[in-house]
Amino acid sequence: MTVETLLLVAAALFGIGVYGALSQQSFVMIMMGLELMLSGAILATGTLWAMAAGGTPKGQLLAIVLVTVMAVEMAIGFALVVNVYRIRKADITEKLKTLRG
Repeated sequence: MTVETLLLVAAALFGIGVYGALSQQSFVMIMMGLELMLSGAILATGTLWAMAAGGTPKGQLLAIVLVTVMAVEMAIGFALVVNVYRIRKADITEKLKTLRG
């Protein structure tokens, strides 16, 4: 694949993620949009790093570390969403008026 193709796919992933995060009201769908945005950013970063580094695997290592950090971040986010649902019974953003309890 060419660099232009990979960057186009990364931009498409990021754009779909922005649309998904801004147009949805469900916490899970918002987090899925954020996940797509981060995936697009990781793909663009790995692509540009591989192009600049001349084929060394440092860009791949960066992508693996970023995907691991992203997985941990999403696990913490889903734990917070589950906790908000258990306490407030709010599954969409409209039901959650304030974060103070």
